[in-house]
Amino acid sequence: MDTTTILIAGAIGLLIGFVIAKFLEKGKASKTLANAKKEAAMLLKNAENEGENIKKDKIFQAKEKFLELKAEHEKVIINKDKKISESEKRARDKESQVSSELAKNKKLNDQVEGKIKDLDHKVELYEKKHSELEKLHKSQVQQLEVISGLSAEEATNQLLESLKETAKTEAMAFMQTTLEEAKLTAQQEAKKIVINTIQRIGTEEAVENCVSVFNLESDDVKGRIIGREGRNIRAIEAATGVEIIVDDTPEAIILSCFDSVRREVARLSLHKLVTDGRIHPARIEEVVRKTEKQIEQEIVEIGKRTVIDLGIHGLHPELIKAVGRMKYRSSYGQNLLQHSREVAKLCGVMAAELGLNPKLAKRAGLLHDIGKVPNTETEVETPHAILGMQWAEKFGEKPDVCNAIGAHHDEIEMKTLIAPIIQVCDAISGARPGARRQVLDSYIQRLKDLEDIAFGFGGVQKAYAIQAGRELRVIVESEKVSDEKAAQLSFEISQKIQTDMTYPGQVKVTVIRETRSVNVAK
Repeated sequence: MDTTTILIAGAIGLLIGFVIAKFLEKGKASKTLANAKKEAAMLLKNAENEGENIKKDKIFQAKEKFLELKAEHEKVIINKDKKISESEKRARDKESQVSSELAKNKKLNDQVEGKIKDLDHKVELYEKKHSELEKLHKSQVQQLEVISGLSAEEATNQLLESLKETAKTEAMAFMQTTLEEAKLTAQQEAKKIVINTIQRIGTEEAVENCVSVFNLESDDVKGRIIGREGRNIRAIEAATGVEIIVDDTPEAIILSCFDSVRREVARLSLHKLVTDGRIHPARIEEVVRKTEKQIEQEIVEIGKRTVIDLGIHGLHPELIKAVGRMKYRSSYGQNLLQHSREVAKLCGVMAAELGLNPKLAKRAGLLHDIGKVPNTETEVETPHAILGMQWAEKFGEKPDVCNAIGAHHDEIEMKTLIAPIIQVCDAISGARPGARRQVLDSYIQRLKDLEDIAFGFGGVQKAYAIQAGRELRVIVESEKVSDEKAAQLSFEISQKIQTDMTYPGQVKVTVIRETRSVNVAK
């Protein structure tokens, strides 16, 4: 009983506590709701006040913007009115100017009309006087015909016949006198022109030699150039075709070759090798190849500088290259480029003295010997004057220049006045004392003939005449020529030289066959 009573009392107490809590919570909620309504009313009122303030501000800003736009519009209108007034003023000024111009033109028209009337009156007077003069002339002619008994036509014919006879007699006498004076002075004037031309062209004698001296900083370099057992010397000689002479001459090595291009290639290659310090056969071949390309570029530059110096324009690039190659060629020991430059200057002066085109004569004088620098061995058989003429025709030179080149040794007929000038100037340049050496030219020709004989056999890659023509060094292609055939080839070349050539002493024929195997490690 006690436990049940206690449980019932506890449940009743809990129920009473729950009811009381609900009452309290409901009172608190009603109070909170009242506070929220009050705050909402305050917020709404504040929002209405802020809205009114914002509305007033916007209205004020709109009024200010309107006033600004109105002021700007008024300024634009004022500016437009000002421009319109200025345009009206300019229009009024132009109208006044046009009216004044019209008045001036009207005045000028009146003056012109007055002058035209005066001219018409003068023309009428002139025509009247002219008709009166014609009548007077006819009457005078009739009177003369009556007096002389001849008509005007007959008198005119008689007068013309007498004048013709007199003029013919005087002309014959004048021609005879002039012809005699010309015969007396022609030779003297020709000598005068030639002497004046020679005196005005002062050029140095340029004689080619067959050796060049390569100077060294010290004799220690000679050993490196020679190489082990002379292998470097042999490599240089094989690559360039130039004989290398290393003797007791202090700090110098002599390069001997009749071909100045090979000699220059050897000299420049030696200079590069000595400067670089790496001297061995593979490096020598590489440097020689690069130097040969450098010489080819230098030949073109020399040709360009020459034509610029002489004032010659529009020359074909192949002809410019031929002019550059002249630097490394000689004719009877005389440098071919210097000779051609001298002939060009002489031709220009002589043509100017004779009243001809000096530029055309100078052009023909420079190109007259381009046939002496052929590109291929087959062209050597053609006379150099004809070959030069063919080149000039091929590369678009004028007919006068082509004829002067081909006729300067009388191999074709001279058809222009420039041709004899080229011939004379060529003779002047070559006839100076010390300008040419006949022996040197025949010596160089003998060495070229030696090399040509070697090239006439199959499998020959290179051929060099060295030691003043006492040795012919022949390099053959290893794929085409075997060791046994190399010995046979040496014998055949020596027999061909012995049969076809005349030479002092003996000629040693050396055939070189080299086999190389090259692989690249990647």
